[in-house]
Amino acid sequence: MQITIRKATVADVPAMHALVRELAIYERAEDQHIATVEEYERDFEAGIYDALIAEVDAQVAGMAMYYMAYSTWKGKMLYLEDFVVFEAYRRYGAGQLLFDAFLEVARQAGCRLVKWQVLDWNEPALKFYEKNKAVIEREWWNGKIFLQPE
Repeated sequence: MQITIRKATVADVPAMHALVRELAIYERAEDQHIATVEEYERDFEAGIYDALIAEVDAQVAGMAMYYMAYSTWKGKMLYLEDFVVFEAYRRYGAGQLLFDAFLEVARQAGCRLVKWQVLDWNEPALKFYEKNKAVIEREWWNGKIFLQPE
């Protein structure tokens, strides 16, 4: 099995959308995944986010979607919005290769911090991040407001 990590292109957007849908189903929130493929394409082309793609035998197997953010305490930060591998391709190392490549993108960009969210019940993800020496914060709560498009 040949695993390749590369930068995403607009041609990858439908597969990225499908990966996020699979993640939403896993997280028991499929009904909340309302962004369309067209919105993904528009925002990708506008540089709102970027992604790395894991290919297995020339098929999209996973992705790490990220964007630049800023920490007033640390400085430049790369935010990992979604990190997912299709279930059929898990356990072959594609996820670790994607995560390592994401960290390298952050280093090359001069970031001092990478950050993401993980559900408290997602034991496989928690174990993966802990294996990678991540700090899992348990004292910060998320705040958000959903806005309606005008």
